[in-house]
Amino acid sequence: MIAIVDYGMGNLRSVEKALQKIGQTASVTADPAEIGRADRLILPGVGAFGAAMERLRAPGASGTSLATAVTDFARSRRPFLGICLGMQLLLTESEELGEHTGLDLLPGQVVRFDVSEHPDLKVPHMGWNALQFPRASPLFAGLSEGAQVFFVHSYHCVPADASVTTATCDHAGPFAAALQRGNLYATQFHPEKSGDIGLHILSNFVGV
Repeated sequence: MIAIVDYGMGNLRSVEKALQKIGQTASVTADPAEIGRADRLILPGVGAFGAAMERLRAPGASGTSLATAVTDFARSRRPFLGICLGMQLLLTESEELGEHTGLDLLPGQVVRFDVSEHPDLKVPHMGWNALQFPRASPLFAGLSEGAQVFFVHSYHCVPADASVTTATCDHAGPFAAALQRGNLYATQFHPEKSGDIGLHILSNFVGV
């Protein structure tokens, strides 16, 4: 079973529908126990880092928070995919609207784009951009350099270990478009909004 974490922030139905297009059934859930039983987990997200962490850390009816369930799953070595804000939440901290601590599953920081020397660029970075692959990852098997995917974000991840970066894009300079360490996969872009390329990436995730 694929579980999609519902913490009230994210394109839950878009992710669910994209999985349906590739023949997969997913459960959109806020139940820590159901997350614990899943074979694969997807943490989507749209919105502010601090608000998202507050919701994830809130105790559930069982007393277990979604943050605990997600962290336990990530450490179980089962395939895990963070999307957009869901990728950023995996890092140690974010400077979005103050200083906020994340799940700290991947050491690093989330910082705002600096376009001060690029008057032709705007924040948020929104639209299609080309991927480059500095490191091979099963998530991008079968894709070529320059594959176009869809982004909507004002902040980006700076991992402490650059070797976990598996895809980059450029917006006022190169930034991490995807990360991987072991069973943890994450994309700053939205595969569920990236057409056939995005469906290919989700199919690869299902196959890892």
